[in-house]
Amino acid sequence: MTLSSHRFHSVAALTLMASALAAVTGCHNVMPAVKNSSHSAVAVHSIPVDVMKDYISGDYASADYDKRAQGYDWIGVMVRAESDQQIDIKIRSRSDIKKQTCQFDGKATLMGQDAAHGTIFQAQTNDSTVFFQFKDNMLTIDSPDTYALNYFCSGGASLAGEYQKLTEDLAI
Repeated sequence: MTLSSHRFHSVAALTLMASALAAVTGCHNVMPAVKNSSHSAVAVHSIPVDVMKDYISGDYASADYDKRAQGYDWIGVMVRAESDQQIDIKIRSRSDIKKQTCQFDGKATLMGQDAAHGTIFQAQTNDSTVFFQFKDNMLTIDSPDTYALNYFCSGGASLAGEYQKLTEDLAI
């Protein structure tokens, strides 16, 4: 192995290590919302109800909502603030020209918020955790259990995905 080849491999390895370190350490500014053995009492800062009503409360829809007149399937999410730490969520698929295929009713509790991730709520359902992330007029629904969100839909559909906040009321 030549000296220049050895230097190239060393620089490449150093770059790879630096990238991995940046990826691992880049997001540890998220405020946890639970107590555990390493945190005596971690506080979740509440969000004023009027801010929740303006920022988070509203109706959201999947991308094909704009094409509903052409017969496209879509899912709508209605979010309402219940308190400074809890939201009420109702999810429905279209039912105007087709049989409804998705339905969910639940409440989610504030988990935390920061500039990088937005505001995150969580709910426990069917022995799984579901996350509702609000950022930049978008709602992302996800779960560590990939099949947990299929339970609420028929035909292989899932609640997981991104939903755009609407300026008008959802037309269910």
